[in-house]
Amino acid sequence: MSDQARALYIDVYSDVICPWCYVGKRRLERALNGWNGSVPVKISWKPFQLNPAMPKSGMDRRQYLDAKFGGPEAAQSIYDHVAAAGTAERIPFAFDRIARTPNTFAAHRLIWLAGHQGKQDEMVEMLFRRYFVESSDIGNVETLAQAAADVGLDRTAIEAFLAGDEGGNEVQAEEAAGRRLGIRAVPYFVINGTSVLSGAQPPEEFLAAFREIEVGSVVGKAGA
Repeated sequence: MSDQARALYIDVYSDVICPWCYVGKRRLERALNGWNGSVPVKISWKPFQLNPAMPKSGMDRRQYLDAKFGGPEAAQSIYDHVAAAGTAERIPFAFDRIARTPNTFAAHRLIWLAGHQGKQDEMVEMLFRRYFVESSDIGNVETLAQAAADVGLDRTAIEAFLAGDEGGNEVQAEEAAGRRLGIRAVPYFVINGTSVLSGAQPPEEFLAAFREIEVGSVVGKAGA
């Protein structure tokens, strides 16, 4: 069995304005912290825009809630549930402070670039925090450039990158691949191309999937 087969490759389809994706990230991290498996783990963050038709400049948050839920009151019970899950994962969601719902295409391009510079997970974490905790407009180029600088990327280079279209085709291709998998909601975790977990599953579900794959890898290695 190849070295690649004896590893855990986790593709995480998500959007940085998806609160359950932030919760799912924390639960995946808890699972990995509690796992003592013998194979390495490699995580790749994949784009999935919840609002692909969103105007490039984004939308007023109140207008967005009106269109999606019928108004903020209708959304309150949903967000209360997410906030409770966030509290359990030490995520201090500040939904009431968010002023705009952004177009996330530029953010996904930035995540793609960060992946090529060994900073992808840090970039995803930073964007989640900027949006859900600090209520920043992560569709804004200046906000994205500062977030990139804060994880150690060169701000001048990032500003030039965001001013162009590099990575756009790649992000579109990755998102299209996810939709061909039948993904309709995120987070969506694909482990070694075969095992799938949909939604912000508890750590126990991740651990069960890891063990199943690890056992299969050991068996395959023994029979190689």
